Amino acid sequence: MKISDRVRVKESVVVYHHPEHRNQPFDLKGTEGEISAVVTQWQGRPVSANLPILVQFSKKFKAHLRENELEVI
Repeated sequence: MKISDRVRVKESVVVYHHPEHRNQPFDLKGTEGEISAVVTQWQGRPVSANLPILVQFSKKFKAHLRENELEVI
């Protein structure tokens, strides 16, 4: 997976920071978005992030996910 790939969430992932469902559980399964970053470095040093893929779902909503939770469209 690389930046600008279109992806779909294939597993059930519950988030609480969705702008339309603030502080309520929201399942991302089946939601489509675009990869905006792959976190491998922080301040010039390599990191091993637990949730390395940053996906932009809408103009106001991003989420960090694992590679096994996504599928390329």
